[in-house]
Amino acid sequence: MGEIRLLFHAANPPLPVLVTAKILGIPIAPDPSLPSDHAPCFLFASGLKLHGTNVLLSYLGRVAKIPNFYGQNAFESGQIDEWLEYSKVFAIGSEFENACKYVDEYLSLRTFLVGHGLSLADFVIWSHLAGTGQRWESLRKSRKYQNLVRWFNSIAEEYDHVLRDVMAAYVGKRGLGKPTIGKVKDLNVQQSTGKVVENNDKGKAVNRPTFEVDLPGAKVGEVCLRFAPEPSGYLHIGHSKAALLNQYFAQRYNGRLIIRFDDTNPSKESNEFVENLLKDIETLGIKYDAVTYTSDYFPQLMEMAESLILKGKAYVDDTPREQMQKERMDGTESKCRSNCVEKNIELWREMIAGSERGLQCCVRGKLDMQDPNKSLRDPVYYRCNPIPHHRIGSKYKVYPTYDFACPFVDAIEGITHALRSSEYHDRNAQYYRILEDMGLRKVQIYEFSRLNMVYTLLSKRKLLWFVQNGKVEGWDDPRFPTVQGIARRGLKIEALIQFILEQGASKNLNLMEWDKLWTINKKIIDPVCPRHTAVLEEKRVLLTLLDGPEKLFVQIIPRHKKFEGAGTKATTFTKRIWLDNADASSISVDEEVTLMDWGNAIIKEIGKDNDGNITHLTGVLHLDGSVKTTKLKLTWLPEIDELVNLSLLEFDYLITKKKLEEDDDFLDVLNPCTKIETLALGDSNMRNLKRGEILQLERKGYFVCDVPYVRPSKPIVLLAIPDGRQQTTQR
Repeated sequence: MGEIRLLFHAANPPLPVLVTAKILGIPIAPDPSLPSDHAPCFLFASGLKLHGTNVLLSYLGRVAKIPNFYGQNAFESGQIDEWLEYSKVFAIGSEFENACKYVDEYLSLRTFLVGHGLSLADFVIWSHLAGTGQRWESLRKSRKYQNLVRWFNSIAEEYDHVLRDVMAAYVGKRGLGKPTIGKVKDLNVQQSTGKVVENNDKGKAVNRPTFEVDLPGAKVGEVCLRFAPEPSGYLHIGHSKAALLNQYFAQRYNGRLIIRFDDTNPSKESNEFVENLLKDIETLGIKYDAVTYTSDYFPQLMEMAESLILKGKAYVDDTPREQMQKERMDGTESKCRSNCVEKNIELWREMIAGSERGLQCCVRGKLDMQDPNKSLRDPVYYRCNPIPHHRIGSKYKVYPTYDFACPFVDAIEGITHALRSSEYHDRNAQYYRILEDMGLRKVQIYEFSRLNMVYTLLSKRKLLWFVQNGKVEGWDDPRFPTVQGIARRGLKIEALIQFILEQGASKNLNLMEWDKLWTINKKIIDPVCPRHTAVLEEKRVLLTLLDGPEKLFVQIIPRHKKFEGAGTKATTFTKRIWLDNADASSISVDEEVTLMDWGNAIIKEIGKDNDGNITHLTGVLHLDGSVKTTKLKLTWLPEIDELVNLSLLEFDYLITKKKLEEDDDFLDVLNPCTKIETLALGDSNMRNLKRGEILQLERKGYFVCDVPYVRPSKPIVLLAIPDGRQQTTQR
């Protein structure tokens, strides 16, 4: 592209253009030499020019290498253009706050301005806000526009390494001013690593993800990828990384994405898993072009297996499984390896028929039994299985292995790049060798690191054990790392997507903490989720306010003081109110406390039983008192019949070891206590909670409604949502 000169008037630098160019790693040379009556322009090495801030921004959007930066389709590009036009409003002094209010309301249920990721629109609006200097900072500190501040801070934190110098050079306390040329470091995206690099003497890479990762040999418009889960369980967080990376590359190269169910083992698979995998894929927002099944290709796969047998590149083996495994480890050839083609075909027919003799056999590739890479030591291609297939019934008695079917179907479906986690690295040579023996075109393997989480099992076989043995409620249990499990526990899908994409396509093995994911989630839910009140049932204490209202009264107050979209709730004020025992135990006689959403009160008497347990409190209201002077801010509930019963559930990890080693048996590290129930009373407004609705119980944490109100005798079930700071029993 070459360096571009950006010409502008010194007193009016086009901050959105400067910021966007830095974010994209596009080198530009600032030149503040234009007269005040000239619009900013790009001067290219060829002598050609482009004029006007929005024209320059549109140009940068079109040349950006970040996927969907200018929208993933024509409609989103149009939305971005609308935001570019709207951004001019921020420069009109009298309209600044109205513009802030509009964007704040727009972001109330959105993470980004356009689509499901950062785009040109986000950086342009961000730049206009930052460019007003102290005016925006004052609003930002006032916390008046929570959604807008959340969004602004998120971008500022994520791209601090790029934005800091631009802001220092062009934005003073009063807003945009004359640039200090020479203070701004050149930052560019290193294409080989996808890292932002400062062009200083050391060329030091700032280790922040940018997702500028290339697929080797990829051509725009020609890339075809597949996400191929086995329908033997639900989608978990590890699968989510693979699915999202496939979508990322498909969109980046304007290619195709196929969802293929690798349904080659009828013993483990079912339509239930197919349906829920599709549901989970939809939940993740994965856009695909087609759904296929490996079983669609069973006839061709059988023909290929027979062709390899006839060519002497495969043989039928009846060696017992344990002996076969030992021979492979030792590099010992099977006695069947030298069987003639006729004998192999005869046994192959027995396998197809599912006869007693056939059930003793398998088909193996004739590769290299002495290869140091054990995956090349005559892998199994076909096995007998008399169990009916969930899609095609009992038509077949033989089924291909994943190792055999995967390269074949990849080649037949036109897959250009097969994304595989690095745990399969040693099997790459096998994949390529099988393709070669089949005489099919080569498919490029692209490796990425498997996502491993602390104290977490991602093996479907092990997760199935918990389901089958009644240790969990099902695949959507809140303790499970499945998409449905963590979503049921209160994780927003946008938090999961952000967490996974922050890992990028790194090939480095990593063990991730759940705290980081839950911290991202908290940033999303806290600004918008409604607030409610609960008092723990056990040993709760009654406070009698001597001068409290003789007749109860109700006030309507916001469910979230800083977010109108959360709605309102009815709060009842009575002479007698309930407090948590822990709060009551921390109060002294004559101490002034604050009753939240009411005012101050002074405790005059503390009643106790013979064992020293607090039985009741007596006090008087002091509503003129200052909440700033009290140490204790207490949540409370009125003594009325309309309170609802709550069951608060907290969860812990299923295992007690942070990372399982290869020789560890997960049954030896099972956590004996993974669920704790606490009974409580809740305010009457919680009768209206819907399943899946997220709320904050003030001073107790975040929860998601799992079982809504049905009748007084059946408690509302709320699941505790980790906030990234909570300690568990293992730590």
